[in-house]
Amino acid sequence: MDKIQAKIVIEILGTPKEHVEQTITKVIENLKSEEGVKLLRETTYQAEKIKDMWSTFSDLEIQVNDLTKLVSICFDYMPSSVEIIDPIEMELETVKITDLLNDLMARLHKTDMLLKNSLAENKILKQKK
Repeated sequence: MDKIQAKIVIEILGTPKEHVEQTITKVIENLKSEEGVKLLRETTYQAEKIKDMWSTFSDLEIQVNDLTKLVSICFDYMPSSVEIIDPIEMELETVKITDLLNDLMARLHKTDMLLKNSLAENKILKQKK
């Protein structure tokens, strides 16, 4: 399969303003250093105050080696929006779809395990009060 070109939006919300601005910069630097990812365009917007927090986001256009890498970016960077620009159509072999689904499931199970562990730790801490 040829490379995939996509637009993604990454948002950061937090406080103080400087931390939000530094974090979005660091996230983009990390994305640039990802193997199999090429950053084609970047537009980062000024942080704006929303109630008691600061919010900023970046519109990014990226090129990735394959669909598995795009899914990986979705898990690792949690973009609020993803749009595949090119190719217009994709043909996937069942082996590739199987690999992608198994990778997706492994990540979901890992996230589920982390959440359950956090909930159990929280419950124990509440009982100790």
